[in-house]
Amino acid sequence: MANNIYRVPTIYSDIKKTTEPLSVQVPGSKSITNRSLLLAMLAEGKSTLRGVLFSDDSRHFLKCVQDLGFETTVDEESCIVTVEGLGGKLPCEEAVLNVGSAGTAARFLTATLGVSEGVFHMDSSEQMKRRPMDPLLSSLAELGCEVRCEGEDGHFPFTLTAHGFGQDHISIDIGHSSQFLSALLISSVLFQKEFRIHVKGHHGMAYVEMTVAMMKQFGVEVQRPASDTFVIAEHAAYQAREYQIEPDVSAASYFYAMCPVVGVPAKVCHVHWESLQGDTSFLHVLEQMGCRTEEEPDGIRMYPPTEGFLGGVFDFSAFSDQALTLAAIACFASETVEITGIGHIRYQECDRFAAILTNLKAMGIACEQLDENRIVIHPGKPHGCKIKTFEDHRVAMAFAIPGLVTDGIVIENPSCCRKTFENYFEILDTLCK
Repeated sequence: MANNIYRVPTIYSDIKKTTEPLSVQVPGSKSITNRSLLLAMLAEGKSTLRGVLFSDDSRHFLKCVQDLGFETTVDEESCIVTVEGLGGKLPCEEAVLNVGSAGTAARFLTATLGVSEGVFHMDSSEQMKRRPMDPLLSSLAELGCEVRCEGEDGHFPFTLTAHGFGQDHISIDIGHSSQFLSALLISSVLFQKEFRIHVKGHHGMAYVEMTVAMMKQFGVEVQRPASDTFVIAEHAAYQAREYQIEPDVSAASYFYAMCPVVGVPAKVCHVHWESLQGDTSFLHVLEQMGCRTEEEPDGIRMYPPTEGFLGGVFDFSAFSDQALTLAAIACFASETVEITGIGHIRYQECDRFAAILTNLKAMGIACEQLDENRIVIHPGKPHGCKIKTFEDHRVAMAFAIPGLVTDGIVIENPSCCRKTFENYFEILDTLCK
């Protein structure tokens, strides 16, 4: 990766000679790692978290937990972290935190601190400063928190002067991010009375279901009297526990996407259908496009299509991180591929909608934006080009896949993958060898 570029190795001619599966282990789930850190912080007693992901995002989250004064032990080699929770109390009444580019840290910690008591100065990376926070900050202000933005309104940096809960209900718009809802759900336990959340919007609900499931694993059950209403019971409290974090299915999806592209089976160790992670839905999309899967004791094995890689229309609103992955390989399908429900990806680490269009066109692939929520991609043979990552880890990882069968694909700024999967390209090199 000299000069901070990565030249994707082309392996098509050699790999066709073997039926051995691409077999790989991926790091722990970022989504589960960061949720478990917060749940452990709010529980009473010591929690031991195993299979922890160590990446830029999770390290920023862990550093914030430590900067708040919580006692932790960290064993990176064994992927274990312990957190001594204080039953919802904070060790300090004032802190200065930097969440980096971690959306989960930005939203989850902001919500928790905004309904606690104290003064908290919150800063972030330049990338995170471009991402929206206003729906969450507005909800916290309605609950009684004083929010003072020190730059652009509704964005980092800001100072929270928190006074606990001023009311027993709130509405939240998740049009830009389901993390706003997950953040309020986890932190609402601190109210100690019944708390009701009304939701506007519906995208990313698979991540909300993950949040609800993990809250239950740590001892708090969320009630759903209606599809747009969440209720947390009076006196709900998290319990410390030993917790095993699943492999990251978002990371696994890149290797499953290689299966139809290079034409060999792929298996990611310890990925199973009962996963908490909504990105398993991406594997079902690949099945609809002609792949076949078998669940084995040590993971799901995927087989490439035997009668062509099919196109179709696919709704990615519930697992939008993988819209980039499908977009990157859609040109290999025998028919057009339409990806819907993805308007909100403009507001993630970068404008991912624009990143898809920019990089597909750079590869010589015909594609169009149909409206604010839909992209259509036509079959075609990509050619070599430089992939613009826009400092977004998922753009870098997804658009490396066409390079496995296309000479001259070069990834700019591959180090952005440190955010969630710092050795992705090293693993790719090993598989190619």
